[in-house]
Amino acid sequence: MPKLNLNREPMPRQAPKLRGKNFNEVALGYSAEQALAEASRCIQCPKRPCMDGCPVEVDIPDFIKAIRDGDMPEAVRILKSKNSLPGICGRVCPQESQCEAACSLAKKEAPIAIGRLERYVADWERANRQSIDSPVVPPTPTGKRVAVVGSGPASLTAAADLVKLGHGVTLFEALHVAGGVLMYGIPEFRLPKDIVQTEVDYVTSLGVELQLDSVVGKVMTIDELLNNGYHAVFLGTGAGLPMFLNIPGENLNGIYSANEFLTRVNLMKAYRFPEYDTPVKVGRKVAVIGGGNVAMDSARCALRLGAEEVYIVYRRSEVELPARREEVENAMEEGIYFKLLTNPKQMLGNEQNWVVGMECFKMELGEPDASGRRRPITIPGSEFIIDVDVVIVALGTTPNPLIAQTTPSLETTRRGTVVADEATGKTVKDKVWAGGDIVTGAATVISAMGAGRRAATSIDEYLRGQ
Repeated sequence: MPKLNLNREPMPRQAPKLRGKNFNEVALGYSAEQALAEASRCIQCPKRPCMDGCPVEVDIPDFIKAIRDGDMPEAVRILKSKNSLPGICGRVCPQESQCEAACSLAKKEAPIAIGRLERYVADWERANRQSIDSPVVPPTPTGKRVAVVGSGPASLTAAADLVKLGHGVTLFEALHVAGGVLMYGIPEFRLPKDIVQTEVDYVTSLGVELQLDSVVGKVMTIDELLNNGYHAVFLGTGAGLPMFLNIPGENLNGIYSANEFLTRVNLMKAYRFPEYDTPVKVGRKVAVIGGGNVAMDSARCALRLGAEEVYIVYRRSEVELPARREEVENAMEEGIYFKLLTNPKQMLGNEQNWVVGMECFKMELGEPDASGRRRPITIPGSEFIIDVDVVIVALGTTPNPLIAQTTPSLETTRRGTVVADEATGKTVKDKVWAGGDIVTGAATVISAMGAGRRAATSIDEYLRGQ
């Protein structure tokens, strides 16, 4: 047996000093030679544990084998038979804790770079679309119609799966572009918007009808959809309502929620001001409160917009940071400062009510709490001040209450999330399913897609009377 190659192909990236000044994609993607070398590391193990780690059940060894065999159209076919958004997943999904963590080679500390290969296949398809002969055979229409509310990853996945099964699908999006958090929440340098648009276009090319500027709960309710020709409804509206610290001074000028800041930068193109007339204040010293991917995105955007000093303020240590390790390392390389074991006490303002500083406590870690992470404990008398002129609060999100308020028979939790069966997405309301962040709270793109797939299967069974 040949000796295993344990040397994982590195991802080419822009240099830190260069990328910290632009919004171009940081990761540059594999070359054909690098993709072939990485695909050749896969040992094609018969038990396929990597597939157990994939929420959408992609046939991972098969598409990797197709790369190795030089059959890229087959790699595309295999990948897109289970995943309608491979260009997105290959860039932002946490493969290191899912499919790659389950890879047999992970025991040797060098799992196959599944996400990078997925991105390679998706990018190859975009560049070679004209050379792929893949006629779409339309399914037999069932005569059933499904309303899909929202157009983020859960909704796009559910819509694609349902239309492939022959159902009529209408996608209702509140904003002027489709994509949900993929468009407004994730920066261009991590997920280019033309990639998102390409994959939205693929979903609509399957036959999904898209209605933009349609706020369900305002222009029509869930019950009105069900009473006007739709046989089922899927709710995938995400979790777009920001959470705050609720400390003194938090209403000062110069304090953003990460939602507002990233929406201005990403969806409204503030990073291309004045070409796009979207103002966004970025001070000289910026503090971002939180330790997740959204916090990293916010901090790295602020740096690129011209801030001289950007701080991540997080109440636990580096070990407990919930962001992907890759994003933490990127932020550190770019010069983001990490104020760890630090928790804000109050915001300080000037006579014009603009934030000028943040008083913080130093923290220490105690015993693990319900999350499994060590609980942060305030050190008495440890107060100190960080000089800042902009603060971005990135503490997480909850669902917008509009859907729940206009659908009284929909059951929700105290956090505002919709109660739905984990295996099927079925809610307590007849003919209504839900999935993604509206059910779980803020989570990953791929977990939302998995929920969309499971709900689509359940909806199809219902519509067929099974």
